[in-house]
Amino acid sequence: MEIKKVSDYVWEVPATEKEGMRVPARIYATEKLLREMDAGVFEQITNVACLPGIQKYAYCMPDGHLGYGFPIGGVAAFSKEDGVISPGGIGFDINCGMRLIRTDLTVDEVTPRIRELVSLLFETVPAGVGSKGFVKLSVEELRRVMTNGVDWCIEKGYGWEEDRERIEENGRIQGADPSKVSEKAISRGISQLGTLGSGNHYLEIQIATPDKIFDKAAAKAFGIFENQVVVMVHCGSRGFGHQVATDYLRIFDVAMRKYGITVRDRELACAPFNSPEGQDYFKAMKCAANMAFANRQVIVHRIRQGFSRIFGRKPEDMGMSIVYDVAHNVAKLETHKVDGVEKELVVHRKGATRCFGPGRKEVPEIYRNIGQPVIVGGSMETGSFLLVGTEKAMTETFGSTMHGSGRTMSRTKAKKEVVGAELKKKMEEAGIIVKSVSMSGLAEEAGFAYKDITEVVETMEMAGVSRKVVGLKPIGNVKG
Repeated sequence: MEIKKVSDYVWEVPATEKEGMRVPARIYATEKLLREMDAGVFEQITNVACLPGIQKYAYCMPDGHLGYGFPIGGVAAFSKEDGVISPGGIGFDINCGMRLIRTDLTVDEVTPRIRELVSLLFETVPAGVGSKGFVKLSVEELRRVMTNGVDWCIEKGYGWEEDRERIEENGRIQGADPSKVSEKAISRGISQLGTLGSGNHYLEIQIATPDKIFDKAAAKAFGIFENQVVVMVHCGSRGFGHQVATDYLRIFDVAMRKYGITVRDRELACAPFNSPEGQDYFKAMKCAANMAFANRQVIVHRIRQGFSRIFGRKPEDMGMSIVYDVAHNVAKLETHKVDGVEKELVVHRKGATRCFGPGRKEVPEIYRNIGQPVIVGGSMETGSFLLVGTEKAMTETFGSTMHGSGRTMSRTKAKKEVVGAELKKKMEEAGIIVKSVSMSGLAEEAGFAYKDITEVVETMEMAGVSRKVVGLKPIGNVKG
């Protein structure tokens, strides 16, 4: 497959390279990251470029790796009028995302009690496959969660009024319709509120080290200071979102024949956005997205309670505000310029994060003159980043950037390379206290199974799409 170099950080597969491509495919990567991408990534992103109504380019971010239908790290925008919506471009864990909570505590205050803190959070935030939360919901109450998201949590005492403005979409995507969600999805989701799940999901205590504050003005605006302790959460809609995606992939398989749509890969099953099937999925997806916002909100409530128990102070007295919450598996209607004309587009981001620049109305007023905060998780061993969106992102990538470091190795292979207990010991020697539901699950998430997070983040900085604000170093980790 011919891949042309556009710049040191942008590569392009021309639309002439594969029959059926409607637009070129663009890959953001250094030469090294490009070489390391599996061949399936190029196959998948060029298949995406064949979908009806796609605009400008099919994009793959530098953390790109093989996914279901779309590569993880895939971004595509479709015309609202004649484009499609595809669950493969959103992911099974709908609104899997990141949330960052600041504190006024410093590393010197927290380190002496880090083991105690990690153990308590491990007890109070259920993790692992099949984990159940402490919030008991009726079916009717779950439907209210689907509709209201974080608003439901605040009403029930699981959040602060100020939390709402620090969450993408204010923690509630309008237009969710619980009648479009199956009974099976409801049965899978009803006990999962306030749970981490498994895989690469985690709750991590981190510090903002002085040498990793890259933009002091933006860091200050986000409430970040040197040697500060922060908490990062990575999780989504769990089995609920997975079932919503599964249900509609089956429906779309039939719908494609009805609408005369053919795709190069069945995993790209889709429906016209404006069709009854497309709209039903969009409304069900919003239900799962709102459930994920609520899930992270209940986890934040438990984190605040945990810190309060360990440090004997109220969460508000420790400055435990949310910095921001971003989704990285979702489709949204957004207005963007295409060939100088403003268009309403269905933007799919799968393993990719919105990174709007300054001035956009979607950015909270408190951050609007700086740009949207972007939270990028690394591996358990390597640390994470807080970034900010740029104006260039709006013209280059529909305001999108990477979501994490991206895997380079399968979970099966990682488990063959390291024993979980040995990894735990190694992490503790490096000053990272970890509690995991299973040692094999821990081994799957070893640092060597992921790309270099710094190189991934700097790729998008050099491309002008997102900008580093702070690097965050892990000192404690809870994972499924």
